[in-house]
Amino acid sequence: MVRQPLTAEQIAAGQRLGAALRAARAGRSLVDVALAAGISPETLRKIEAGRLPAPAFGTVVRLSHALDVSLSDLAEVWQADMPVRQAS
Repeated sequence: MVRQPLTAEQIAAGQRLGAALRAARAGRSLVDVALAAGISPETLRKIEAGRLPAPAFGTVVRLSHALDVSLSDLAEVWQADMPVRQAS
């Protein structure tokens, strides 16, 4: 199966997701969040930088839990340029 290239909209959505995750991480180290989510720090670094614009659903779920951000908030960020509320 050949994977279709991502569209400009999908790339932009991935960049918004990465920025939202970076903002939600606020003060926590990249390594700590990655380990809490069960992913490698390099994977989180790529997602936050927009170099991995379409992470696996399971990865997003694990990051959602590690950062205490709802999946629906992350979905809204993916769909439109909207900041994620930080966990209190």
